[in-house]
Amino acid sequence: MSELQELKKRVWKLEVRAWYAKMELHDLAEEFPVNWTEITAVAEKTFHAFAELDAAKRELAASQDSK
Repeated sequence: MSELQELKKRVWKLEVRAWYAKMELHDLAEEFPVNWTEITAVAEKTFHAFAELDAAKRELAASQDSK
């Protein structure tokens, strides 16, 4: 598998992970104030998932631009 294909696959996996993190945060907000003590941990997990996704998307874009 080429490096570009590997990057695309990684971005796709990170998109799925970020989507699940977003939904977990959404579900927590819908149940508020139940489990309010989990807000920080879930928000941090979501933040990191999207930060990693953003970095991977930038890497993919740079890789596609260089070809």
